[in-house]
Parts: sequence; C-alpha cells; structure tokens
Amino acid sequence: MGQVSLRGIRKSYGQTEIIKGIDLEVRDGEFMVFVGPSGCGKSTTLRMIAGLEEITAGELQIAGLRANEVRPADRGAAMVFQSYALYPHMTVAENMGFALKMAGESKAKRNEQVTRTAEVLRITDLLGRYPKDLSGGQRQRVAIGRAIVRKPKVFLFDEPLSNLDAALRVNMRIELSRLHKELGTTMIYVTHDQVEAMTMGDRIAVFNQGRIEQLGAPLELYQRPANEFVAAFIGAPRINFIDRPVVGVAGEAHQQLWARLVGNTAADPQTQRIGVRAEHVQLVAADQAGIAATVELAEHLGDSSILYLRLDGLNDLLSAKVGAGHGDIQTGQRVKLDVDASAALRFGADGGLNVPR
Repeated sequence: MGQVSLRGIRKSYGQTEIIKGIDLEVRDGEFMVFVGPSGCGKSTTLRMIAGLEEITAGELQIAGLRANEVRPADRGAAMVFQSYALYPHMTVAENMGFALKMAGESKAKRNEQVTRTAEVLRITDLLGRYPKDLSGGQRQRVAIGRAIVRKPKVFLFDEPLSNLDAALRVNMRIELSRLHKELGTTMIYVTHDQVEAMTMGDRIAVFNQGRIEQLGAPLELYQRPANEFVAAFIGAPRINFIDRPVVGVAGEAHQQLWARLVGNTAADPQTQRIGVRAEHVQLVAADQAGIAATVELAEHLGDSSILYLRLDGLNDLLSAKVGAGHGDIQTGQRVKLDVDASAALRFGADGGLNVPR
C-alpha cells in the first residue's frame, strides 16, 4: 500500500521556518502533484518524504507506518531527480540494475526485472548503450526505469522534465501518465509548470511560502480557486484581475466592465476584485453594444489568438482568448468586447473567494 500521510510537517533551518505546518493525505495509487513558484517549499517537502531532509516537527507516515526516523533506503520510496544522475561508465542495463545489485539480488533476477522494466518503458533496444549515447528523453526514461526496478511503494519525481525541450516534455507527460495507469503505484510529482500539473495530476496541492494554499482536482482549482494566488497561478494565459473602481476616479471603460460583471458598486459591497479568464472575454461586432478597447499585442497561435487589450482607465492589460476567425486582428486596432459575467470570480479584501458564482 502506498498511502503517504503528512501531519503537521514543519521544516526549519536555524530560526528560519521553511515549511510551516503541512497536513496532507496522499491516497494509495494516486498521482499527486505539488505545484508552486520557486522557493515555495514543494521540493523540500518531497525531500522530507524521501528522507533526504530531516523533518523538524510533525509526523510522516508511509503505508501506515511512521517514517520520520527510517533510513531513505528503507522507506519504500524511489526518487527521480531533475538531473538524470546516471553512471557514465555503466550501460543502461547496469544503471537500471545497480540498486538491485547493491541489495544483493542475483544476476538472473536483476536481468529479469531490468528487461521487464525496459519493455514497459520501450527502451529495450537501449540496454547495451552508455548514457553519452542517449538523448535527454532517453536518459530520463532510464532514470525512471532505475526507480521502477526497485518496485517501490511510492515514486517521487522532482521536476524530472524541466531539462527537456517543449515537444519532448509533452511526449514524456503522456508516457508518465500511461506508466502510472499501468503500474498503479502512488506517485508524487513536483513541478513549477502548471500545465504539467493540470494535465497529469489526479489532485494538485498548490504551495505558497511553505504552506498549501489549496488541494483539489485540476478543474476544481481552475474553476473554483480558493483565493487570488491560486487563481493567478493556475491557468494560461494568467487570469485577468479587475479592481473595484473608485467612484469619480475610475475611467468609463473600467466602470462599464465592473458593471457588466457585478452590477454597480453598491450592489456587492464585499467584492473588491474580480477575476475573469481570457476565454470568457469575447469580441463583439463594431455595430453592437460593447466596451471599447485597443489591441496592444496580438499573439496568433493558429487555432486561436491571445489578444492583450488596453481599456481606458484600467491599469493592467486585459487578455482575451479568441478563435481562429479573429486571426486578422492587428496591434493598435480598436475593438469592442463583452465578458461572461456568469464565469466571473469574486474576491474579497482578504484575497479569498468570497461570493459563489
């Protein structure tokens, strides 16, 4: 069984507290993703699970047993790092079987497990090669294979795809998701890439400054973020935030946009900020009622375009994701827009989501 339980986990370096009390239950067979900006504590938490960092306070359980004082090699966890960390003088087969050799497994048993794992990872034809003869993606498969042969209770991945190019990252995301379904083993995956998190995780824990801001399924975090931080971190392009207009100071377009989303300022005194995702901002025909804007930048992606729009009186640009039919729109063009008020997220003064949609 591969359940992982973190109860009141804290980590300090001297007087500086890095992890500030984490409670988390990772289910058996779950693909859990830790996501957040650099320095938020996600990798430190993973390393405490692996036994590479000492836990300052709290209790860690793996498969129902306290693991705080258990040696890393005895925890039943296998870690795959950002760097492949392969032995250059060993073949692929030798790299994959090295941990088994150190554990005293027979050569026949090692060969059997390495061969079976290579078939799962589709790298059988690479077993006789050395790391210098492999591409980045192939080296990462070997590193993953080295973890698989140990048959761990839990796989721990620390940003394993960050050294790969964009196309290869997509392929490896697919392969890791396939591998998880095939093995059924608990996996905890650390990344700063919210696209990886959204496409791979059964659940996502969003870290910020040593705490978990929100835990939930990918679409739950996207559609119902707990606060402004989660709303801003999850989703691309970044969510639009519209501040409550100051009566008598805000520009006409700013007031029009707020009124379209919420109504007048007196109608909802609690809401101080509105979040609107780019796909909920639409362009309307010039002869229709809408809010005037100027295109500051147009990113044409083929199947869609991302427009960055300047509204009079609004400090920040407003992003809109529009279909391929708007591919002829150019920088500097005047347009009219509307917004889907039903999809707006309302945030209070404390940054929390305070009004249900």
